[in-house]
Amino acid sequence: MTASVTPSLALSGDVYARALDARDARFDGVFFVGVTTTRIYCRPVCPSRISFRSHRRFFGSAAAAEGAGFRPCLRCRPELAPGCAPVDAIPRLATAAARRIEAGALNGQSVAELARSLGVSERHLRRAFERELGVSPIALAQTHRLLLAKRLLADTNLSVTRIAFASGFQSLRRFNAAFRAQYRMPPSALVRSARSEMEGEFVRLTLAYRPPFAWRELCNVLAGDAIGGVETVEGARYGRTVSIGGRSGVFFAEDASAQATHAKGHRARNFVRVDVSPSLVPALMPLLARLRQLFDLDADPARIDEHLAQTGLGAAVALVPGIRIPGGIDGFDIALRALLRGRVFSASPTSDLAARVTRAIGESIETGFPRLTHLTPSAERIAEAGSAKLCAFGVPRHRADAVVALARLVAGGELRLEPGSDVIETRRALMQIRGIGDQLATVIVMRTLSWPDAFPFACGSMAHAANAASAPAFRALAERWRPWRAYAAMQLWQLRQPRP
Repeated sequence: MTASVTPSLALSGDVYARALDARDARFDGVFFVGVTTTRIYCRPVCPSRISFRSHRRFFGSAAAAEGAGFRPCLRCRPELAPGCAPVDAIPRLATAAARRIEAGALNGQSVAELARSLGVSERHLRRAFERELGVSPIALAQTHRLLLAKRLLADTNLSVTRIAFASGFQSLRRFNAAFRAQYRMPPSALVRSARSEMEGEFVRLTLAYRPPFAWRELCNVLAGDAIGGVETVEGARYGRTVSIGGRSGVFFAEDASAQATHAKGHRARNFVRVDVSPSLVPALMPLLARLRQLFDLDADPARIDEHLAQTGLGAAVALVPGIRIPGGIDGFDIALRALLRGRVFSASPTSDLAARVTRAIGESIETGFPRLTHLTPSAERIAEAGSAKLCAFGVPRHRADAVVALARLVAGGELRLEPGSDVIETRRALMQIRGIGDQLATVIVMRTLSWPDAFPFACGSMAHAANAASAPAFRALAERWRPWRAYAAMQLWQLRQPRP
């Protein structure tokens, strides 16, 4: 008798069984295994004794496992597993909807409203979910809420009531009922006397990733992109202001493996440690989703690096393994910086121009940190300010017009710069704005939509770094890097930077 595999899994049951027997960390978050005798599901890296193959069922997501009646393991904690990048994921509609649900789209909003925002009927969205994920949108949303609540109960000192609302539940009664029904225990059963560390009044959480992780190089890119008053990068610690759902505050992030000793059993601490100000707790669900996108934590670097190394970038990969695509907390924020700066990446901090615009139009915020004093201007504030006001701060007329045109599209809901949006349509809409060319549109799409195959062919310095003799030769070379050309672009950009 062999283990059963859900139809949505791309690889054979034998591959997953071998990965589980080896506790291969590369598959962490790619699949989950349910043990039929205990009705508990685990990550493939779970330290518990490995079950008999005949007692296993494999699932492509935690939601699918819970939908089949399995409960999450209290040892390996499936809610802490890294996610999957878009290139590995399900078709576009289900991917876009799943990303929005992960960020809390169904907390206080109906499936019909979500479907309308995606331009499809409710029935079509439900059918896509059932076909691709094996669960309904509501079931997926409930899984995300309960898993977030589970980690907050175990890892923070927040009260059960705050955890219920931070996890997207509309009432404490509904939270208690859902938790008991799904996990067959009250929420209080997971509250430990010694819960996780707190940094002052901050809530400390962890976000898992698959190694290797070029964290320092990512911080260097974010530092070059930074706006004074909004962000700070001190060594390998990144912090910034943020506003989500009417809640404002700050967070700080650092790679735990960079400064931590290995835990018992010599297992690496492959997670980013994040300290979040208490004011952002009600917006934790969308914030955590945006942080995963900001740091590209759902990438599979070993697989990407192997592919790039075999297609002409071996030296670059050896120099910087685990390169990531820098994302953003807000898509308009990324596009605004790029337009004000006039280029997509910078090796030095963003010009005073962006800081002047931010101080004048962005909202001031009291954080207790002298270097974090403002929020970046929202699309609505830029649209209201208009081109003339931007020009008064020193923005060239052609850039000011492009910024305002983009702001109006975003503020009006005609353009969504977020993961899951249609790549081709978004890029086309950007290039219709006078002042946004091919290279700028491509990299905005790469960073705001987390698109792993975006590639700025117009960047001559990248062609030079690739030792391409001509534009056709560069294009031919780039074809070999599909479907991870965006990571190839980041490697080529790194080659242009001076090494310490």
